[in-house]
Amino acid sequence: MKLYNTMSRRKEEFVPTEPGKVKMYVCGPTVYNLIHIGNARPMIVFDTVRRYMEYKGYDVNFVSNFTDVDDKIIKKANEEGVTTKELTEHYIEECKKDMAGMNIKPATTHPLATQEIPGMIDMITTLIEKGYAYEKNGSVYFRVRKFSRYGMLSGKNLDELESGFRVAVDDEKEDPLDFVLWKPKKEGEPYWESPWSEGRPGWHIECSVMSKKYLGGEIDIHAGGEDLIFPHHENEIAQSEAANGETFSKYWMHNGFLNIDNRKMSKSEGNFFTVREISEVYDLQVLRFFMLSAHYRNPLNFSRELMESAKAGLDRIITAVKNLDYLAQNAKEFEDEKKDAVAAELAAYTKKFEDAMDDDFNTADAISVIFELVKYANTTINESNSKEVVTMVADQIKKLSDVLGVITEPKEELLDADIEALIEERQAARKARNFARADEIRDELKAKGILLEDTREGVKWKRA
Repeated sequence: MKLYNTMSRRKEEFVPTEPGKVKMYVCGPTVYNLIHIGNARPMIVFDTVRRYMEYKGYDVNFVSNFTDVDDKIIKKANEEGVTTKELTEHYIEECKKDMAGMNIKPATTHPLATQEIPGMIDMITTLIEKGYAYEKNGSVYFRVRKFSRYGMLSGKNLDELESGFRVAVDDEKEDPLDFVLWKPKKEGEPYWESPWSEGRPGWHIECSVMSKKYLGGEIDIHAGGEDLIFPHHENEIAQSEAANGETFSKYWMHNGFLNIDNRKMSKSEGNFFTVREISEVYDLQVLRFFMLSAHYRNPLNFSRELMESAKAGLDRIITAVKNLDYLAQNAKEFEDEKKDAVAAELAAYTKKFEDAMDDDFNTADAISVIFELVKYANTTINESNSKEVVTMVADQIKKLSDVLGVITEPKEELLDADIEALIEERQAARKARNFARADEIRDELKAKGILLEDTREGVKWKRA
């Protein structure tokens, strides 16, 4: 298995630090709003990497954090008149709902930044003791120039950085390149006690501490969007390796940017979409299938036309599985002379699928192999085959699709009477102010392809 290592800028053979085990850290979202489709790409991509590692027999310890304290969170909480804890707990739960809709497996551990403050204070203390950090007026900064390998991940030159517009001049710092590890509180902000001030950590330190705590020393894979290469991941490397005295991560993986109709996604452009908004138009399995239709390192363009194409492709696989399952239910048990030939064909398709995934997780080519397998099933497998052979083909399509996190079972169709009964139950729950149950029913119906709309005339529903 080969993967592209951002650090070396080439594909490398994957050799874990411990045989049979993979230690993987993926930077998670900052939870102050519903996640957007830009957040969704690394979630889907690295969930698929994890699934393939597990398919290959590795025991994967997968850690992905939630950043639950930062300037945007504080600003949003103040605007909504709630505590930062109330805000982040709400959006973590909403994020988990969207992740479930995209069939993203829960991480082995989902640590929260606010629960790891003591570990951050310990690491900052170590960096000060080693001379890599210094305190000034209650703030603590990392001495970038003291870490001689700074810039090795991004390929950035320190002198160029210093003259560049990215680095703001701060009179407190010894050097404009230095970055903050701890900052004093401002009026009305949440804060924690530390040896330097009542305040809170900088953003970069949290991932270094969480990775060390939940994965141990040198990890196998650290991953995220390519926008995190600099400064976030560069700073993580500097503080981790300075504090721990060992390599932080053996491999670095980064997914490419997501554009909307060939333009960069931004609220000001009016082309900003949350995953929840997409779910109102498409099943989130379509979004997952779309995200995997291109190589993860390539830029990906999101558009309605491409989503429709992804929907059609996914429907093609689901229909093939449905037809095979129907055949299997009605097929007879007998010694099928075609069994060995079919088994050989399946083995060839499986090898082709694995070759694609072994080549830096080329999901686009892997999906092409599944389509070839579907075509083979549609043109070769029929009523003349035994139950064993039909089931064998259906199971292989399901198995390879599952490696990609693609669900091949069609959603259960609800009868109109069942829908009306659930809507009545939801209305009763709302009247009783049991909003949790009302939301559960809405989500249950949405998962089954039924969209609700509350209007002045009452609740209206439609099939997605």
